[in-house]
Formats: sequence, structure tokens, C-alpha cells
Amino acid sequence: MREIPKPTELDQVERKYARETRCYKTARVFPTDCNNHNTLFGGKLMSYIDDIASIAASKLCRVNTVTASTDSVDFLYPINPTDSVTLESFASWTGRSSMEIFVKVIREDLKTGEKKIAATAFLTFVALDENNRKLIVPRLIPETEEELKLYETAPARAAMRKQRREESKKFADFLTVSYPWD
Repeated sequence: MREIPKPTELDQVERKYARETRCYKTARVFPTDCNNHNTLFGGKLMSYIDDIASIAASKLCRVNTVTASTDSVDFLYPINPTDSVTLESFASWTGRSSMEIFVKVIREDLKTGEKKIAATAFLTFVALDENNRKLIVPRLIPETEEELKLYETAPARAAMRKQRREESKKFADFLTVSYPWD
């Protein structure tokens, strides 16, 4: 007779649908938001991305979260002053105490109505208790085709993140911390 495995701590964890973490933010692009190419500053967009990703992370676990990494921000099309920019964010995968958050950036030409995916981003957040100790996060349940694709491809991204982090730590050992004037 085959032995039934004992439930693990993660088997007892709350589950949440990806849709429960979904959030949106829309902004108009003003001239003061633009760079010398007359397109939205990349740093301004990155600020929007981190902001909305942090909201999705909080909606997943309802505790304090911190950005552990911005894995990628891929700028696909410029965002112009005639555009609005809408960010859609949701949890795309969960580990033990970390969660991957996906952000989709849609530019819409306010004169023509044309929409394009202008950027995509993946960020990793960690859930923390009041003493800044890691907490177990809810397991994620994807439903839509988009959510399922992101969920299925997440382990490969997580492995790349882990490898990149290890390489970054090794590289940091070679860097100096002294200033030229020290």
C-alpha cells in the first residue's frame, strides 16, 4: 500500500485568484513628464510601475510588502504627450514568501483611440510581518489565458532571478565602497 504524503505547511495556505490582485492606473502624459525626445521619461514610467505593482502585492497578501527586485522593464513603444498611459497589474505567480507581479503598460493616443502595449514589467515582492520577517503568501489561482500563460512561464523566470541574484552578490564582492575623496 502506498503511503499518503503528509500535508505540508504550504498545503494549508490560503489561496487567492489572480483577479483579486488586479489593479489599474491611468494618467495623462503632460509636457513636464517628457524627456528631450518628447516622450514619457522612463524613470517616471518606472515609478508608476513600482507603485501599481506594490498595490497588487498588497492586495494578494494584505500585509507589508517590499520590492525585492525589478526583474525587467521592457520599453516597447514610446509614449507621447498626445497619449494616456494605463497600467494594469496583478500577481502572476507566488513562491513561499515572494510573489511575482506583472505590469502591462498600455498607451492610448487620445486623438485617434489607437492602443498599443508600450511596456511590460516583472517585479518581485516579499511579504513581511511587523518585525520584518518573511511571511508565507497565499497560493495563486490563475484563470484567464493571459494569467495561465504568465503562471506557467513563471518558474523559468524565478530560476533566472535566483541565478542573477547569486551572480550579483558575487559581483558586489569585487566592487569598492570607498569614495574618490576618501
